[in-house]
Amino acid sequence: MREQLRPLNRWTILSTQVVLTILVLGLWELGGRAGWIDKLYFSRPSDIGMQVAEWVRLGYVVKDVVTTMSETLAGLAVGALVGIVLGIVLASNRFLGAVFEPLLVLLNSIPRITLVPLFILWFGFRFESKVASAIALVLFVVFFATYAGIKDVDPTLVASARVLGATRADVVRHVLVPSALTWIFSSLRSAVGFALIGAVVAEYFGANAGVGYRIQYSEANFNTAGVFAGLAVLMVLVTLVDAFIVRVQRHLIRWK
Repeated sequence: MREQLRPLNRWTILSTQVVLTILVLGLWELGGRAGWIDKLYFSRPSDIGMQVAEWVRLGYVVKDVVTTMSETLAGLAVGALVGIVLGIVLASNRFLGAVFEPLLVLLNSIPRITLVPLFILWFGFRFESKVASAIALVLFVVFFATYAGIKDVDPTLVASARVLGATRADVVRHVLVPSALTWIFSSLRSAVGFALIGAVVAEYFGANAGVGYRIQYSEANFNTAGVFAGLAVLMVLVTLVDAFIVRVQRHLIRWK
């Protein structure tokens, strides 16, 4: 009889993560102070922390975070919604799936970061160009995960629902979508990073606020600590949004 795996202790995992983080940062700081690591290229954790503190004092962090997160969340919401709806429609209709799936595969092959200058040409250096960049990166990630999740649903469940008198809409609502939720939320966790990439890259091309703008400004002034500080802020933002998505996922699929 296979031995059951004991559940992992959450506090043990958390404490291990904290210790590893402190160890890495400590070695990085030590290497920088000892001259083993060139601070011109890699800075030091203490300098990065001081840079973040300076941005907070000047009010840059709140302004930049609000700007970038507004663009990211708008792009994530629109891209995810369109991707989920397209995935459900094309996966639940064999004819439409056969017609449009090859086209979407073809569009997915385009390096979408290269479309950012085109979005700026269309929308200018405004909020819309950043959102469009985020949507372009999110949509296909969510679509293909939703499409695969719907296709992976056991046909017996669909047939049983039909026998019980369920309409096509009932099947989609009560069978297909709930069964594919794990796929959808897995794609959303990846999509958060893609949405942030789209917004930040668009800010690189032209903006007067945002974390991407702050990183680009630091880069132009050879401020390595500023570049790493911007990256640290981005990592914190992604972690917070990912934690929120995980909590929503646990709530919606607790029936499993």
